[in-house]
Amino acid sequence: MTVDEAIALFDAQREKIWFEQPAEIAALGKGEVPRGTGSRGQYLSTIIFAEGETRTLADEMLWGLIRVGEDNPEADLKTLQLLIKEIMGYKANFFDFVSLPDAARMLHTYVEVAGECETLSDLVRLSHSALSWANRLHMWVDFILPWGLGDGFRRVNA
Repeated sequence: MTVDEAIALFDAQREKIWFEQPAEIAALGKGEVPRGTGSRGQYLSTIIFAEGETRTLADEMLWGLIRVGEDNPEADLKTLQLLIKEIMGYKANFFDFVSLPDAARMLHTYVEVAGECETLSDLVRLSHSALSWANRLHMWVDFILPWGLGDGFRRVNA
């Protein structure tokens, strides 16, 4: 897959999930966990891990790569590609573990195409498109997190 084809795929997937929650996230929100993750029969921890992984993908990994690529034109492409392969490749596998196999496939696509980029500019363009998709994915996972449970854990005024 070329960089332009991958960008088109990420853009299309972002548009697809803009107003429609991905089926795998809706299923996770109902407790459907194909991998059986979550201790003692619960799935809250699976949602918490999915939320954290999608947030850090967007807010830290992709954003950080874009900042390095845009702010440092002398950045070493091969080093960035190795980091993407190691860190985001692991994160893609973890997405599958927390019942987000479609997101895992998308992230594996990013890792594969990023590794084939011949210029820093292409890597930045690809990362922008992946970031736009990842931000929306994160918002959907954030939506299923049962935030109301936090009321049971009020801070104590010291």
